[in-house]
Amino acid sequence: MIGPVKTPEEIQAMRDGGNILATIFHGLREKVVPGVSERELDTWVADEIARLGAEATYKTDEVQFPASICISVNDQIVHSIPTDYVLQEGDVVSFDLVITYNGMKTDSAFTMVVGTPTSVQKHLINATERSLFAGIDAIKGPTRVGDIGAAIEKVLKDAKLGIVRELVGHGVGHEMHQPPEIPNHGRKGTGPLLQPGDTIAIEPMATLGGEKIVSEDDGWTISTRDGSLAAHFEHTVLVTEDGYEILTQL
Repeated sequence: MIGPVKTPEEIQAMRDGGNILATIFHGLREKVVPGVSERELDTWVADEIARLGAEATYKTDEVQFPASICISVNDQIVHSIPTDYVLQEGDVVSFDLVITYNGMKTDSAFTMVVGTPTSVQKHLINATERSLFAGIDAIKGPTRVGDIGAAIEKVLKDAKLGIVRELVGHGVGHEMHQPPEIPNHGRKGTGPLLQPGDTIAIEPMATLGGEKIVSEDDGWTISTRDGSLAAHFEHTVLVTEDGYEILTQL
């Protein structure tokens, strides 16, 4: 077991919170259309979090992010602050959200295209999402972190995408970021041993270009150094006795 042991009640709180997060994402997808602004989407998400009885973790003292959700467009990978930017047809948009419910955190992210995607955009998004589920499927009960990273890396390498190696997944639950780190690359049989009851956020990030990243002047946004498009997918996962349970999926 990595980190504090969670009670059955705490795991249920994460299960319930994950369902709320997934419900918000389900509705959010319908709101992402040409002409809507990032700030309008952030306001909608904030209202939904409150309506469903949860808390926007990003806006708590633990994080102090200036919005309820991260909205990253095109070459922005993660942690972008919603602005008055109006989404355009063809934009690649990533959404990353953490909520707190009954004191426990869940974390999830997805990427989509505004309007109709090109074949290249479809490849980026589909392969990145496949790599997430490959990483999740590597969990067979007690599992080494390296097994997850190796599974993600294989999918992204086979797809000839850039792997964002400097950013990683993480433990999640009592806090938003807890040990261990969950890299999106690795070797099977290596790394910390995850045990039943552990909860982790697995979050591959990939690009159509290189792997290098740059931090923007706002102190939050991380973008691709070469300006290439990026995608990001994430689920909070519970390790079970013989496999896993995805907590942030309807």
